[in-house]
Amino acid sequence: MPPMQGKTVVITGASSGIGEELAVALAGRGAQVVLAARSEAELERVKQRCAQAGGRAVVVPTDVGDPEACRRLVARAVEAFGGIDCFVNNAGIAMRGRFEDVTDLSIFERLMRVNYLGAVYCTHAALPYVKARKGQLVAISSLTGKNGVPTRSGYAATKHAMQGFFDSLRIELSGTGVDVLVVSPGFVVSNIRARALGPDGSAGHADIAEEKGNRVMDTRTCVALILRAMERRERELVMMPAAKLMLAVKALVPGVIDRLASRMMKQVKP
Repeated sequence: MPPMQGKTVVITGASSGIGEELAVALAGRGAQVVLAARSEAELERVKQRCAQAGGRAVVVPTDVGDPEACRRLVARAVEAFGGIDCFVNNAGIAMRGRFEDVTDLSIFERLMRVNYLGAVYCTHAALPYVKARKGQLVAISSLTGKNGVPTRSGYAATKHAMQGFFDSLRIELSGTGVDVLVVSPGFVVSNIRARALGPDGSAGHADIAEEKGNRVMDTRTCVALILRAMERRERELVMMPAAKLMLAVKALVPGVIDRLASRMMKQVKP
């Protein structure tokens, strides 16, 4: 039986981007998919795509920043499919702007509540069911969770928190049969960039230049890599070979990586 055939997978942030394409790909592999995001209309659209791919999906409108909403999401998944084999924490919002230009510090609380605490709330609610099936927890993090990036201080902080949380949880779950995968993409084609928050807290600040095809991975390629890592029950997925090299160099000469990160962001600035 294919690894995902008949498995129940919950995906947050499933209304667009990586979450949407991952849901459709899983449905095509025979998984039962639970779609979570704030927009019910967008989730219904994704549900139709899952059905066309040959899979079953249910829609659960969810604000992951609300602990009770996360508990309802898990309860609905269990009600619909009897349990949870895999929980994918993908919901997130981005931010762009130099820290000294920030005029609304509540942005940092908002980012932390969605990107980090949302994963904590959902994972806490889902964990008993994932353990019962010796399943898998997946965290869609970012390369900014490995190394700081200029103009992304708030976003990078949430991804560092996510990395630390799931690394710690992996150790706690050793011997239970539950695997923890942390995914660290680079720049991926996604609506998250178009909706990025600016220094004043307003949305719609483009994250990076759209016309950098050699630097931006298409969503389907990203999802294919994630699926392979999930099926292999891997613990870590750093997508870009150059990023792997940078992380190795960082351990030896961290100042060089800081300069490279600064130069890279200047190159992709619109």
